[in-house]
Amino acid sequence: MSREFEITREIDLPAGPRDVWTAITADTAAWQFPTGMEIPAGTTPSPDAPVTTWDPPKRLVIRMESPDGTFNALDYSIEARAGGTAHLRYVHSGILADEWEDQYDAIDGHTDFYLHTLAQYLEHFNGRPATYVGQPSSGIEGPEAAGAADAMETLRSALGIGQDAAVGDAVHAQLGDAGPLDGVIDYATPQFLGVRTDDSLYRFFGRNHFGSVVGMSAHVFRDDADAVGAEAALKRWLASVYAS
Repeated sequence: MSREFEITREIDLPAGPRDVWTAITADTAAWQFPTGMEIPAGTTPSPDAPVTTWDPPKRLVIRMESPDGTFNALDYSIEARAGGTAHLRYVHSGILADEWEDQYDAIDGHTDFYLHTLAQYLEHFNGRPATYVGQPSSGIEGPEAAGAADAMETLRSALGIGQDAAVGDAVHAQLGDAGPLDGVIDYATPQFLGVRTDDSLYRFFGRNHFGSVVGMSAHVFRDDADAVGAEAALKRWLASVYAS
């Protein structure tokens, strides 16, 4: 049975409205994933884009309709705040299909993680070209064993951090052929983990909690990033974490 939903978040961001606007319209690869609907800075949406409100840098509304009458809508409202910062009100609404409980929980948790990553990008890497490592939306998925109930605990162990690891803790791990991961935890919940390095944001998703498998992605802010090679190496490493 389908069910309507609405998820609302409000967040203060460490950048002005125009930088926030550019991040959500043109640079989603820097904090979320490539959506295929990016609108380069200084341009306007094409006539066939699912954009119902385009008011830079104040409000963007995207609404995607399906033939069966369901929809998926994203509403971004941006307000300038003191000190060159901005406030974002984000509303994601739509209709979920069967097994909507897991879908809702997944959307709810991912929303907080993505918006936090947006803030990290704007604070630490704003304006730097981004290379997204992973498949759009799904990232890099682990093997079937990464769907176990304790799969995130296994991942934390592979990263050399305890179950009580917290924001600000250092991370030093070897990700197989992908090389070392040396950074600091910037986000930590039972379902999600974020690690920030000098030039990257690594995101780990405990989708085993939502009926899928643990996965990951990376946003790399370095000119020599090799998305294809890095994705293959990280997929091998993730598979090795759950091999035993």
